[in-house]
Amino acid sequence: MTREQKQEFTLRISQANSTELVVILYEMLLCYLRDGCDALEERNENGFREAIRKARGCLGELMNSLNLEYEPAPALLSLCGFCVRRLAAAELRKSEEPLHEAERIIRPLRDAYRQIAGQNSAGPVMNNSQTVYAGLTYGRNTLTENMADQGANRGMFA
Repeated sequence: MTREQKQEFTLRISQANSTELVVILYEMLLCYLRDGCDALEERNENGFREAIRKARGCLGELMNSLNLEYEPAPALLSLCGFCVRRLAAAELRKSEEPLHEAERIIRPLRDAYRQIAGQNSAGPVMNNSQTVYAGLTYGRNTLTENMADQGANRGMFA
């Protein structure tokens, strides 16, 4: 994952409601799966292992966030468990195919949660986080993001 992607995810997380957080986790997982494939192509074994580890972390968060008392949580738990096993197979065989199998499962789930997220009118999960205003300024050869209200108690209650 590039530095810019990390910054984008961080910004989105600070402004997201609970359903949007799930979408972001799925998107991060897909990004790490791509990183794993790229690392394999570059024969970067350490990068491959790191991408698998981070993808497992995303899956773990998704699995832990499920409320198994309600449908379709048990089915989603099974799908995530299958993806964890595919990641293990990819790491063991050093193969891209299990990563592609996991991606084929994760992508439709992400798309479904993305549709649901549009219906969730709850506010951001993170209260008292930095307010971000959409706006960029153009420099001579750069695009600069400006943020207002960078108070001393960012994210903390006084």
